[in-house]
Amino acid sequence: MGRPMLSGVTEMFLGCMPVYSKEDDVLATKLVSFYPLNKDCPTHSAIIAVFYPQTGIPRAILDGDVITAKRTAATSLVASKYLVNGEPKILAILGSGVQAKSHYEAFCHLYNFTEVRIWNHRKEGAQRLADELGSKCVAVDHVAVAVENADVIVTATSATEPVLKLEWVKPGVHINAVGACRPNWSEIDPLLMNAATVYVDSQEGALKESGDIIISRSPIFAEIGEVINGTKEGKRKEITVFKSLGMAIEDAIAAKIVLDKMESLPS
Repeated sequence: MGRPMLSGVTEMFLGCMPVYSKEDDVLATKLVSFYPLNKDCPTHSAIIAVFYPQTGIPRAILDGDVITAKRTAATSLVASKYLVNGEPKILAILGSGVQAKSHYEAFCHLYNFTEVRIWNHRKEGAQRLADELGSKCVAVDHVAVAVENADVIVTATSATEPVLKLEWVKPGVHINAVGACRPNWSEIDPLLMNAATVYVDSQEGALKESGDIIISRSPIFAEIGEVINGTKEGKRKEITVFKSLGMAIEDAIAAKIVLDKMESLPS
């Protein structure tokens, strides 16, 4: 997320995420508002403006909320493909909002989980999501119960202090951490961060914005792109954490895919 645009206001942010890629022939920016105190409406709202790179003329404005939800979950899924230990059977989701749902939907494209446990700081939220997602899903009362023997964990909470502890997870678990997007917020206990091999989407972004990394001072082993291109190892047998903050190029490419598909449809 870009710098806060509301000077002096700590509760509300407006971020701008511009990107140009010559290789991908895309020019776009995402405008995203973050109002963490919202109760009856989403905390995040976004639009993505796409321009023709050759002329700078606007091409389209897209729903940034949908694209953000899907590309974030897709990024976690790609990371999991390279970091998960074996064939995962138990998925734990901490949180019950948009990202919790989008991660479940994405992960079910690749993995056949036998059990999905959902925890939320308000039990009714976890129960509502479990009922919506189906019979494999169960709402639980405590984080420790959710993550016991879990193969994959998704942390997608609004927590500003750690909710996931080292003593609750098994060796070799893979954690996708997508909440705690401010430098003074964290979802994961520092002991767990330092016991894990940590991967990020962007090292530059993580060192500026990820409280989980900044507070714990956990070293970053690699960007997930380095694992994908073979220059760094995916340490599947260790506890691994993929800390995702999101990158503008992800939004831009996702938006371009949508527009290219739309414009290829018969009129």
